[in-house]
Amino acid sequence: MKSPSASFNIRDFSLFYGTTPALQQISMEIPRQQVTALIGPSGCGKTSLLRALNRMNELVESSHHQGEIELDGQAIYSAQVDVAELRRRVGMVFQKPHPFPKSIYENVVFGLRVQGIQKKRLLDEVVEWALQAAALWDEVKDRLDRSALELSGGQQQRLVIARALAVRPQVLLMDEPASSLDPLSTFKIEELIHQLKADYTLVIVTHNMQQAARVADRTAFLDQGCLIEYDDTNQIFTNPRQQETEDYITGRYG
Repeated sequence: MKSPSASFNIRDFSLFYGTTPALQQISMEIPRQQVTALIGPSGCGKTSLLRALNRMNELVESSHHQGEIELDGQAIYSAQVDVAELRRRVGMVFQKPHPFPKSIYENVVFGLRVQGIQKKRLLDEVVEWALQAAALWDEVKDRLDRSALELSGGQQQRLVIARALAVRPQVLLMDEPASSLDPLSTFKIEELIHQLKADYTLVIVTHNMQQAARVADRTAFLDQGCLIEYDDTNQIFTNPRQQETEDYITGRYG
């Protein structure tokens, strides 16, 4: 049975690129309004699992899957699912920020304009709200018409988060959102993650063990496409049940 507090219910989910397995019979629940971290060595399937949650893997022609993923009880791989609407509900922030070569303002409202929303008052309200939510408003409110490409790397990443939030998703997926940032910008992103979980379900891929320990409520350790262990973050980092998990988090391999 799916827990009423779960956003995602993943059951026996396997993913293949051609004949190569990327994920093997993953089963787990991702709780609502918490931060779930996916950790493991390079090539273990973390990003593949993250991208499976909004069907981004389908952009790779050779990919195919078995098993089920449900979002709020709805099978997301059902033929009846509108993939564009799914990706609005389940937003994604990538490792390197990719602001559009437009103004800060136009970056934030991009998704709303795609939806046909043009009323300036509404767009203005969303821009302020989203930039406030992404902890960027105070830094850019006087230069919304300036190019987003003028922002620092950390500011660009928070802008991309604001752009994702502007379309009011339920879930935010983050693929190593701070890996290319300096320590101060990383701190700001981690603080933002803490704040966002009051309203959103967050799933984050990270190679940084300390970051997972700082920001995640639950942590999943993957290796070779398999889910080795999934538990409260404190349990994973202080008293893991599997030897492979302990070996990884203590640096003995991976």
